[in-house]
Amino acid sequence: MKKAFFILSCAILFLSFSCKEEKKTTEGPSQMEKVMAIHDEVMPKMGTIGKLVGELKPKVDSTETGQQYEIAMKGLQDAHKTMMDWMKDFGDRFNHEEILNGKELSEEKQRWLDEEEEKVKVVKEKINGSIAKAEALLAKDSVQ
Repeated sequence: MKKAFFILSCAILFLSFSCKEEKKTTEGPSQMEKVMAIHDEVMPKMGTIGKLVGELKPKVDSTETGQQYEIAMKGLQDAHKTMMDWMKDFGDRFNHEEILNGKELSEEKQRWLDEEEEKVKVVKEKINGSIAKAEALLAKDSVQ
């Protein structure tokens, strides 16, 4: 009887873990995974920002064209700072277990994650927009 109870308990335990795991895969990525995916998409572009700032900086002067380079350079620097600030704030709000291992969030942290998702979308727009503007300006310069 004890053996049958043990086998039944193991089977129920196994099935409960199987169901939980299946639930995760059918729901798709979590909100935390989506936020981190946006971060992971734009983080490699930080090197591009540095490269473009380096190309724009020597072209900055008091002429109208030089001022356009300065505006583009400041846009890139602002996008870089926005990313750095977002990463610091995000790291202050969430711990390793919550970010990488899917630890369940409290109600307050869930609200924070909603906020952080909107913030990281703004970061993405700033990075992509500033890069596009700088590249277009530099491409226009190389055509002339």
